[in-house]
Amino acid sequence: MTVLDHDLAAAWTPDAHGPRRDPAPLLPDSEPVRILGTPALRRTADSPGGRELLRDLHRRLVVGRRFNQQATTLTKQGRLAVYPASTGQEACQIAVASALRPGDWLFPSYRDTLAVVSRGVDPVQTLTLLRGNAHCGYDPYEHQVAPLSTPLATQAPHAVGLAHAARLRGESTVALALVGDGGTSEGDFHEALNFAGVLNAPVVFLVQNNGYAISVPLAKQSAAPTLAHKAVGYGIQGRLVDGNDAVAVHIVLSEAVEHARTGRGPVLVEAVTYRLEAHTNADDAGRYRSAEEVERWQARDPLTLMERHLREAGVIGDADVAAAAAEAEELADRMRTLFHVKPQLDPMSLFAHVYAEPTPQLREQAAQLAAELAAEAATEERR
Repeated sequence: MTVLDHDLAAAWTPDAHGPRRDPAPLLPDSEPVRILGTPALRRTADSPGGRELLRDLHRRLVVGRRFNQQATTLTKQGRLAVYPASTGQEACQIAVASALRPGDWLFPSYRDTLAVVSRGVDPVQTLTLLRGNAHCGYDPYEHQVAPLSTPLATQAPHAVGLAHAARLRGESTVALALVGDGGTSEGDFHEALNFAGVLNAPVVFLVQNNGYAISVPLAKQSAAPTLAHKAVGYGIQGRLVDGNDAVAVHIVLSEAVEHARTGRGPVLVEAVTYRLEAHTNADDAGRYRSAEEVERWQARDPLTLMERHLREAGVIGDADVAAAAAEAEELADRMRTLFHVKPQLDPMSLFAHVYAEPTPQLREQAAQLAAELAAEAATEERR
C-alpha cells in the first residue's frame, strides 16, 4: 500500500458519503484584501520591520517595472524572440519572492519572468527561453525555481508533487505555483487542486486574474463568483486580494505560505489585476479591449499607487525613490550590455536532456545533424 492509498483508506468511511466538512472556513474574502489607502497601511508601517518591508516592496516594484521596459525594448531590437510583459502585474510578481523562504520552490509560467528574477535568477538566464536559445537558461536547483512553463497550468501538478515529496522527507518546503486566469480553465489546474486537497500538500496557487486569457475575457471562460471560489470544491482555502496592491499581496501570500507550511493545507489565492501591455509583442490588444478600459486600470498602476500612498504615509521620500530608480537603471544597463553579446550556441544541445537514454530515432536525428554540421564546416574551410 502506498502512502496515498493509506491516506485515502483512512478518510473513506460510510459516513463520508455526505458533506464531510463545513465549507464556510474555505470561502474566500468577500472583497479583495487591500492595504494601501486604508488604516492597515499605518499599522503595517508601525509594526516591527514594517517600514523596511514597505521600502523594499517599493524598490522591487521600481526595479521590476524597469525590467519589463528593458525586456520589451530588447524584443523590438530583435534580441528576444518574444516577450510577454507583466507590466501592471508587478505587485504579484515581486510579492511572490518576498513571501517565500530560500528553500521554498517557485513554479512559474512564461509571463512570470519578473518573479523569477526577483527570486534571484540572473536576468539573461531567465530570458534564455524567450530568446529562443534553450528550453531553460538556469539551474532550477540553484534558486529552487522550476523552468518557465509555456503550456498552461502544467506546472501546477508538478508543484503539488514536489511539495508532497518534500513533506514525506520531513522538510518544511512550500511550493508556490503561478497561474493565469486562463490557466484555471485547464484540466491540469483542476487535477493539481484535487491532489493538493486530498494530500493536504504544502502548496500555494497564485492566480493572477488579469481579465483575459490572451483575448478571451474572463466572463466567457468562467461563471464562478470568483476564481478563488474554485478552491472550495477541492476542500482547500480560497483567498481574494487586490493584485495591484503590493503590500496586500505580500501579506496574503505570506499568510498562505505559512498556512501551508504549518500543515493546515494548501491555499488558492486569486489576485485581481490587469495586464497593461498586450499579451506579447505579437498581439494587438486593441482588437479585444478598449482604450478607455486600459486608461481606467492605468489609474490603478501598482507602482504609482504604491509610491503615492507610501509618500503620503511618510514611509519613503525623494532619496528612496531616486535610489530605487538608480538600481533599476543599473539593471537595465546590465541587460543591454549582456544581450548585445552574441551567444555561442551548440546545435547538438538540442538532443541533450530529452531522455536519460536517447531513443533510436533521437540518435538517428542527432547523427544526421552532426553530419550536416560537419559538411557545413568543411564547405567553410574550402572558401
